[in-house]
Amino acid sequence: MRNQRSTGGNTALAQKKVLRRAKLGALLQSDPNILTNQEDFTFSHWKSCASLPISSRLYNSSPDESPSPYFMSPYTKSPWIKTSSVSPFDGDNNCLGNDLIGSLVREEGHIYSLAASGDFLYTGSDSKNVRVWKNLQEFSGFKSNSGLVKAIVVSGGKIFTGHQDGKIRVWKLPAPTRKVYKRIGNLPTTKDYLKSSINPKSYVEVRRKRNVPWIKHFDAVSAMSLDEDQGLLYSGSWDKTLKVWRLSDSKCLESVKAHDDAVNSVVAGSDGLVFTGSADGTVKVWRRDMVGNGTTHVLVQTLLKQENAVTALAASAKSGVVYGGTSDGLVNFWEREKHSLSHGGVLRGHKLAVLCLAAAGNLVMSGSADKSICVWRREQGADHVCVSVLTGHSGPVKCLAVDQDRDGDGNESDQLWTMYSGSLDKSVKVWRVSEHAPDLRQLQGRNE
Repeated sequence: MRNQRSTGGNTALAQKKVLRRAKLGALLQSDPNILTNQEDFTFSHWKSCASLPISSRLYNSSPDESPSPYFMSPYTKSPWIKTSSVSPFDGDNNCLGNDLIGSLVREEGHIYSLAASGDFLYTGSDSKNVRVWKNLQEFSGFKSNSGLVKAIVVSGGKIFTGHQDGKIRVWKLPAPTRKVYKRIGNLPTTKDYLKSSINPKSYVEVRRKRNVPWIKHFDAVSAMSLDEDQGLLYSGSWDKTLKVWRLSDSKCLESVKAHDDAVNSVVAGSDGLVFTGSADGTVKVWRRDMVGNGTTHVLVQTLLKQENAVTALAASAKSGVVYGGTSDGLVNFWEREKHSLSHGGVLRGHKLAVLCLAAAGNLVMSGSADKSICVWRREQGADHVCVSVLTGHSGPVKCLAVDQDRDGDGNESDQLWTMYSGSLDKSVKVWRVSEHAPDLRQLQGRNE
């Protein structure tokens, strides 16, 4: 599969576990972007590996041919992809590059957010809990008073969690041998919010006959991203704004009216650029200018403008390529030029909405409402090939996190990554992915 290029309370660690299908109402709870097929779906894991539900039409990206149901809008029902003859195993029954390590299961809520930091994994759910896992075992956890956990960021001895109720909560990381996580504040701080509340000039109109202080989100915090070099945290919200926070003193430096609809994704890139994706169908590029002790963000480019919602963004630190997933199941990407970004092409690998993206090295991973994860590799010449289609979740894949695989030998020519996938089936799956796994066409050639 290649891209179509443009011209311009019990914890179980189990590898072979059949998960129950979540109810439709639970899948749709509190997130308008989740689209799912209502047909029955039953599965069991392959032998600790990724299964490959792939058909020959995955390789068809010609714009001149009639569209298949595979490429239709997720609002249109389409048949399940048939399993092909391509096997994920070699002759010795070993996995070819990408395999499932295990599953973290705790029946308490749908998984909406993930963050990996060293030996620790943090998972957020609609149970309002954040679970802490260490070396794939449950280690600790903490709970907020209210608000589904939609985003998690770890930085400088602190954990920042974004919630459905519009709040950003701040927690202190304990010493390595301790398990108690203490909440130490909010963004904005109580002091700053009270000061803003008594100043009439601090209010902005957000809806008809409703004014709120500009330093606080008044709707769900959908995404957060760090610029560690500048000590800044960016937050995007369904209130259509992008807010900029200084980590050293928890000050809100700026609030940008970024979009005409909910902001679904925010990514802090390199060279002072910030990318936002929205339900209004646009991907925007903002340039940060430091002004005194504050910031000013200026819109410099709109990368995408369409009817389908933009649901996820990711930026590759290695290549500078920006990826955008949309509700029609596509992943667009843009490449860096001297003073702007240009459209590089479209990755077609899902039949329902793309809900999350993650980039690492030469790889980009896309999770979808169709319950699968596509792993793409960027080749020389900016082409992308699909090296794996990972299945195993029984619900939409809502979030992804990637960390360098610490069990590898450190050889850059055989780079391995650990990928975590969170789903509305209430589980997190742990995968090992390789940058040098054979792509699906090579696998198909071996079986012909």
